[in-house]
Amino acid sequence: MFLRHPVLSVATFAYLAIVGWLTLTPQSGNRQDSLLWRIALFFDAHASTEWITFNVLEFAANVAMFVPIGLFFVLLLGRRQWWLAVVLAVVLTLGIEFAQRFIPNRVSDPRDIMSNSAGAIVGVLAALLLTAGKARRIRLAARQLAATR
Repeated sequence: MFLRHPVLSVATFAYLAIVGWLTLTPQSGNRQDSLLWRIALFFDAHASTEWITFNVLEFAANVAMFVPIGLFFVLLLGRRQWWLAVVLAVVLTLGIEFAQRFIPNRVSDPRDIMSNSAGAIVGVLAALLLTAGKARRIRLAARQLAATR
């Protein structure tokens, strides 16, 4: 799998390293220094967007962070192993949340498991949609080849 797709493998491992850095490094004790907090303050300043709170932004950011993971896993494992991509992503997020219990100023939150898993599922669905046309063409070519034999 890794030898068949070396560039995709490198991209996947690079993205996983970024996710690891974002989720497994100690945070400063002041969350008001974070980009998400500043964005939440911006939305809070406008009446029409004050419903976009820090918690909403954090949930959406966790979903967005795991969409590429679902996509990469399906592309590496293949369409038929889509379920394995979901399982691996859920195991990854469980591992991250478990590890965060032992990292200073990190909080292990069950909502993160839900948002990360949802993001991975969105990524898996996106990969299945993006590869559906090629999969259909491959099946059609295989049927035509079998019919000519």
